[in-house]
Amino acid sequence: MELISDLKKLKCGKVIVSPKMKNYTTYKVGGSVLALVYPIDVDNLINLIKFLRKHNIKYKVLGNGSNVIFKNISYDLVIIKLDYFNDLTITGKKVVVGAGYSLIALSLKVAKENLTGLEFAAGIPGTIGGAVFMNAGAYKSDMGYIVKEVKVLTPDLEIMTLTNKQMDFHYRTSFLKNNPNYICLEATIYLNKGKKEAIMEVINDRKRRRIESQPLDYPNAGSVFRNPTDHFAGKLIEDLGYKGKKIGGAMVSTKHANFIINYNKASGEDIISLINDIKNKVKKEYGIELKIEQEIVE
Repeated sequence: MELISDLKKLKCGKVIVSPKMKNYTTYKVGGSVLALVYPIDVDNLINLIKFLRKHNIKYKVLGNGSNVIFKNISYDLVIIKLDYFNDLTITGKKVVVGAGYSLIALSLKVAKENLTGLEFAAGIPGTIGGAVFMNAGAYKSDMGYIVKEVKVLTPDLEIMTLTNKQMDFHYRTSFLKNNPNYICLEATIYLNKGKKEAIMEVINDRKRRRIESQPLDYPNAGSVFRNPTDHFAGKLIEDLGYKGKKIGGAMVSTKHANFIINYNKASGEDIISLINDIKNKVKKEYGIELKIEQEIVE
């Protein structure tokens, strides 16, 4: 394809042609996209986006693929991964970290630096950019509590800094999620001083609890639904008798009903069908509209 050849000539980073998205998502599902590009820096990212816009090619920024569902189709889409945006600077309680840095790796790194406040993220398999985008959280905390400001690339391809207030963090959402044409480049996080031993004790205890309660031995993308007000999504689904419910190769986990697992070569369509079945059943039985945490890529 001539466009892909031209894309490679841009020399804005590594280009993988026609990759299968099942190799880049935690659900391990998804058909092919036109290309996957790893820009080396902001200038390369800007040049890449200008090129894609000029040729009317759709594009999407993807982190670790830990919260997305791709269908088993061929997408006219270029995926941008910011893995090279992984600089990290720790100065006292201030942490400045690139969008491509692993959230789990950061939580362990700051623990060794005797910094507390990121323990909740030690089991979330995303990148900083993805975590900021969706305001990832657990254990009654989330990114909104610790992120001071976010450096972004605007739709006009200008770099600007958004404050915590401007980021409009709420339960599993943010300004970026509502304005996806803005791209997270870097986050500034403020933590508190603690003791490494106590921090690691919390992290290890939660790891043990995750292993006991979550289906970590199968491909999944974490919690499927947000918890409705005054309810737990997993409890609602379990009370329907839906643990072990299957559609194709997708199954509601028998460990935790708010997890769907790829237990037998599922397609993205299998997972989406199971999600819709659950939503419809919960709506019918309880009158509650479950909201999906995960993103379905159309």
